[in-house]
Amino acid sequence: MGNQLVWQERYNIGVEVIDKEHKKLFSVLKKLFDFGKQDEKSQWVCQEAVKYFRDHALKHFAEEEAYMLSINYAGFEMHRRIHKNFRERTLPTLERELELTGYSADAVSHFLGVCAGWLIGHTLIEDHAIVEKESVSQWVNLLPEEEQTVMGQTINRLLNDMFRLEPRLVSDCYGGEKFGDGIYYRLIYCSKEGKKWEFILIFEEKLILATVGGMMDNQSETLSTMLMNAARYIARQFVDQIRAHFPDSASFELKEEQLLTYEQFQHVFEKQSHQFSLLFDTGKGYFGYCMIAPHMTLREGGTAILTDNAMNEVEKYLNKKKAEQAVVSQKKTVLVVDDSDFMLKTMQDLLCDDYNVVLAKSGMSAIRTITLNRPDLVLLDYEMPVCDGGQVLEMIRSEEECADIPVIFLTSRVDRESVKKVINLKPEGYLSKTLQPSDVKREVDHFFERRSRSKK
Repeated sequence: MGNQLVWQERYNIGVEVIDKEHKKLFSVLKKLFDFGKQDEKSQWVCQEAVKYFRDHALKHFAEEEAYMLSINYAGFEMHRRIHKNFRERTLPTLERELELTGYSADAVSHFLGVCAGWLIGHTLIEDHAIVEKESVSQWVNLLPEEEQTVMGQTINRLLNDMFRLEPRLVSDCYGGEKFGDGIYYRLIYCSKEGKKWEFILIFEEKLILATVGGMMDNQSETLSTMLMNAARYIARQFVDQIRAHFPDSASFELKEEQLLTYEQFQHVFEKQSHQFSLLFDTGKGYFGYCMIAPHMTLREGGTAILTDNAMNEVEKYLNKKKAEQAVVSQKKTVLVVDDSDFMLKTMQDLLCDDYNVVLAKSGMSAIRTITLNRPDLVLLDYEMPVCDGGQVLEMIRSEEECADIPVIFLTSRVDRESVKKVINLKPEGYLSKTLQPSDVKREVDHFFERRSRSKK
């Protein structure tokens, strides 16, 4: 398994003095990566390498800022603030952690992950923006539907610039459906006036492994704390580039960073008002982007990541996630589709002990969920507005990849004609909503027992 920073020609921006320093910074970090693999480490050597990196980083910032001034770069002030934050906050905190732990392997790993992620993101996004022939204008005087389009285009460009991907917009109204093993980053920005912005970036785990892992020559099939810390800082810069298009973004600072479980993300998503929620298929995994209206921000828990505790909290998050995934992988997945919040909660409470329960409030949300995360059984409300159960079943059957997914209807109608209509659609079965919850649970259990016996 490799763990090093690999210089790539695409990091060049075409300005010799800047590209030269970038290569030097990458080279210093690579030496630290290599040093970290040695069985016998010298604290003094590590100290000197960290000091060398810091000195060159500060020298590079000064030269880069001088160049930006010489060409009257419009984004100079924001770029300088990014340098200042890394110089005065991030680096000193990381160095204190190294000193307090005696340059432990974990602390060195944290330092490398943060610096590698910051350097990659900064080089590919902020530094490349310096030499762009056409700067992206602020999003002003745009209609809401135009903002949505421009937002999608901007995210496409950023995913291409950072990861060399050609993403496809799957949904311009992402409903919060689960896809694969996701990593949920929550970033909350605040102004001095008390206004808030909230962004949630969702990376499918394999997307981080394929992209950030590739940049760091990490061939592992599982996430490490180093890789996660690198991904965190790349995600921050991703969001900062999007924020830069809003006229008042300069007055906001990052106040809170969290890693959420899917359940926490779902709770936040359902409780708050979204200005944008987009879902992309990158070809390497799914990527979701949510921006929540500033005035609707609520605190909903999650694993808080402060610079001082990032190393430990990221590790705890990964261990907890691994344990949860191990439990979930042993359970069958049941998708419950119903427009009633009460019914969804009832079914969640009824089935969650024995099954991995996924919820959808509409037919379209159900289709997206099935596409992203194939369930073992669908419990489908027959009577829903806009797109009823019969239409949803027809759509499921029309897709070759999911045509064989078993569907059981939930219906409140038990008269002969209604039952006949349901049966004609050839579902796996139907259950009356008038049944006792224990009876519904027993029927679901019996369904899986029968399927298990039939496979033997």
